[in-house]
Amino acid sequence: MARDPGLEELMREELGGQPGLAEKSMFGGWAFMLNGNLLCCARQDGMLIRLGKGNDGWALALPGVIQMLSGERVMHGWVRGNAKVYGDDALRRRLLDAALAYVESLPSK
Repeated sequence: MARDPGLEELMREELGGQPGLAEKSMFGGWAFMLNGNLLCCARQDGMLIRLGKGNDGWALALPGVIQMLSGERVMHGWVRGNAKVYGDDALRRRLLDAALAYVESLPSK
C-alpha cells in the first residue's frame, strides 16, 4: 500500500504540538503514535482511526466510514475514512479528537 503525503500532512497539522506524539512507517502508510500507543494512520486508501472497541458505532454510521480490516479479520475499534471523510475538516477533526480521547486513556508504553 502506498503512502499519501497529502493526508499525512493534514493529520500532522491536526495533531501538531500534541505532547508524546511520534510518527513512523507502519501498515503500508504513515502511523501516528501517542505515548507509544497507535493513534491513527494515513494511507493511500484512507485514514485509519483508533476509537477503541465499542466506541466506533457512531463513526461507522457516517457515510464513507467503514470497519478496518486486516486481510479478512475485522479490527474492532478501528475505522477507515475515505477521501470525502478526511477531506471534510470538521469530520476529520471529530474523528481525530475521538481517537485522541481514547488513546489518551491508555497507559503509556
